[in-house]
Amino acid sequence: MAIERARPRALPKPWGVEDLRPWNRARHDGDSIGEIWYDRSDSAAAVPSLLLKLLFTSEPLSIQVHPDDKFAHFTGLPNGKTEAWYVLSAAPGAKLALGLSRRLTPQQLRAVINDGSISELVEWRAVAADDVIFVPAGTIHAIGAGLVIAELQQRSDTTFRLFDYGRKRELHIEKAVAVAKTGTAHFQVQPNQLTTERRLFVSDSHFVFERIDLRPNSHWRLEADRETWLLVISGDAVAGTFDVVKGDALFAQSDHVDINAGAHGMASLVAYTGGGPISHLLKPIAQPGSISVGQLQEMPAPTSPTQIKAAANNGRLETIK
Repeated sequence: MAIERARPRALPKPWGVEDLRPWNRARHDGDSIGEIWYDRSDSAAAVPSLLLKLLFTSEPLSIQVHPDDKFAHFTGLPNGKTEAWYVLSAAPGAKLALGLSRRLTPQQLRAVINDGSISELVEWRAVAADDVIFVPAGTIHAIGAGLVIAELQQRSDTTFRLFDYGRKRELHIEKAVAVAKTGTAHFQVQPNQLTTERRLFVSDSHFVFERIDLRPNSHWRLEADRETWLLVISGDAVAGTFDVVKGDALFAQSDHVDINAGAHGMASLVAYTGGGPISHLLKPIAQPGSISVGQLQEMPAPTSPTQIKAAANNGRLETIK
């Protein structure tokens, strides 16, 4: 059983930014930060299956591809890397790339990587805040400048670069050719409204990815049967024993988290390990300190003036007539 405030860890990147506000207010001494990884607060705990991170881009990232589980296991890695992106903000004209504009043979793919023309074949699309993109392992992809993205992925840092805009970092041509799906890709996810509060984005064998919107001053219980991550993207709440605001994240597993949304409500991204959406993931609960209708029905009616006054003070009666 575990409920933890996730610990943000900043990673410098050549394509990053210096100002991470409002998502992170820590000082980074002038470094260009490209990623914030959310780690478990208990560093001695078991390594999670999923990785939640934020990406901040001032320049395009490399054109790249990730291996699937089969290739990863064959090469001695624990797992591949399937991921999903949620666009938190996008500058005018910001773009993402997914797949190629036409199908290539492995020999053709090797040739366009070698001569750099792969950059003209990736399929770029304009994106805006709240867009969701699913990136299965093996999909050639790239992220452009001017974006803040929440990324949910299998826990892996294995990336094969095909093109890197002259940054002189290593390309991984043979491995990229071995794992890449050389064709077009389905771009934008169509959400599925599960309940008034829950919007399903991705249900994959590796993870389930949702958005949850809670009304102002409402009270809920999140059932974290599986490994579960929650990232606040607007509003605030008290979640378990933690006050959480935009940019804060929680980790929970085999436990439940009581969430009391603030005066402006709370929106969050929630992800948990695969096996399909959990039907009982989120349920309303009574206001803290109140007595539910069921409890009221089970209690004997107050009779004496002292009992009536005590019942009113405890919230059982709104008025005394």
